[in-house]
Amino acid sequence: MRKIWLFLWWSPLLLTAQTALQSSNLPIVLVTTPNGALIPDEPKITAQMKIIDKGPGQINFITDPPNHYNGFIGIETRGSTSQLFSDKKPYAVETRTADGEDLDVPLLGMPEESDWVFMAPFNDKSLVRDALALELARRIMPWASRTRFVELVLNGDYRGIYLVAEKIKRDKNRVDISKLSAEELSGDDLTGGYILKIDKPTGALSDGWVSPYPALQGNWQTTYYQYHYPKPEDIQAPQKQYIEDWITGFEDVMQSAQYADTASGYSKYIDVQSFIDFFIINEISKNVDAYRLSTFLYKDKDSKNTRLFAGPVWDFNIAFGNADYCSGNTYQGWAVNFNGICNQDDWIIHFWWKRLWDDPAFRTQLVARWTELRSGVFTDTAVAGVMDSLAGVVQQAQVRNWQRWPILYEWVWPNAFCCGSYPQHVDYLRDWLLHRMEWMDGAMKTLNVGTYEKKKYFKTEIFPNPSRDAVTFKYYVRYTDKVVFRIYDELGRTLETVNGTHQKNGENTCTWTHDLHPGLYFYSVIVNGVIESGGTFVVEQ
Repeated sequence: MRKIWLFLWWSPLLLTAQTALQSSNLPIVLVTTPNGALIPDEPKITAQMKIIDKGPGQINFITDPPNHYNGFIGIETRGSTSQLFSDKKPYAVETRTADGEDLDVPLLGMPEESDWVFMAPFNDKSLVRDALALELARRIMPWASRTRFVELVLNGDYRGIYLVAEKIKRDKNRVDISKLSAEELSGDDLTGGYILKIDKPTGALSDGWVSPYPALQGNWQTTYYQYHYPKPEDIQAPQKQYIEDWITGFEDVMQSAQYADTASGYSKYIDVQSFIDFFIINEISKNVDAYRLSTFLYKDKDSKNTRLFAGPVWDFNIAFGNADYCSGNTYQGWAVNFNGICNQDDWIIHFWWKRLWDDPAFRTQLVARWTELRSGVFTDTAVAGVMDSLAGVVQQAQVRNWQRWPILYEWVWPNAFCCGSYPQHVDYLRDWLLHRMEWMDGAMKTLNVGTYEKKKYFKTEIFPNPSRDAVTFKYYVRYTDKVVFRIYDELGRTLETVNGTHQKNGENTCTWTHDLHPGLYFYSVIVNGVIESGGTFVVEQ
């Protein structure tokens, strides 16, 4: 039972005199703490919350009676760098009964639960990066948090635009895995469900273990797996040992030479599709924290699914070109290559993420999924439409937000694009995102390298033969091979040198369009400076 504070509500009329907020097209959230007490990092203190939300298309007035929520909450500040570098604090909120017990409510139209996160967009001057990433994630993978924008007033002080999001936790509407009770200590019961987190050990009580493998061979950093579900105070010793042994077994495989074996390698341990989608969301945003921080993994009971899943995704306020360090600002380059750019950072990407990335079979599936999405839910029009829609939602409220926090023309850590009007910050995000997807389209072509199988090798073939205005060379090489085709006349004179256009291991083709006169011609195929084969072809009239 939690201790309950008794206090009076403030007067709405007094409140409006103290703030610029009179009405909003967003829900209005009013929070008051006992005697105006400051909200600590932890533990949560009891407060009261009112929410005015008349629904889509309606204007909410601060003088309106609360019609959505009117009751108790537990509240604390949350986050690490977002709390340290921001004057606008993010909060963890728990809806409660008058007796201090958890109270499941369908807050702001989201499925009922008791735990919520109030994100505080501050250094993200578009205000929409987190909402954008989570909306894109919801379109391709399960359990991405739902969100709603609100305007928050705390103890009579207008605090600006907040993004209310579902906290990542085990629940039928969040991460729908089996419940793991303290009594489930053996057999199939012990095998799930678990949610793990790779992150800084800050905020609430954390517990976990350090991987026996270095994050990067030869470097000093370690990787710390944290128990997220069951909570550190609830998880039992056999459960801790089980999930640690399971993850270490997976890491043993990832460290081995046979890690990509289709029967005994990583595909036996992980749900590959979930990891591919996890890669795509973090890469489309070029999240500078990707894979190394705010990274969640989950596993159900073996009777439900024996594999480890990646996700849900989380924390994108300094993604989408909003970080001025470790190449976070440029739309070029892969986020998964972070260790090659910033290997002296305190937190780097654990070794097995790169092992996945380096496997041709994984890349082949990644490219196929990206190609599928780019012709569907991730077209330029669709993605830009999501971003513009979110910016439209906050268009009216952003004026008040920046009156309260006048930093649009000031550098705030770690802004890459520092200063400009709100529309300029939105334009920067849109342009960056469209350039990013265009770059990924081109870069993906270099990832689908396939597999070179020596037994399938054949000498270069040419067709059609005879031909008229074009010939095609079909050849079998590694994608790293340098291939040149040379064309000669009957006297042995070189008429043309054609560079191969292959982009994958295995079978490739290269078509050469010509304007040769009818007659007999010779060709040679040179691979890495050595003649591989040669022959003749005829050009018809």
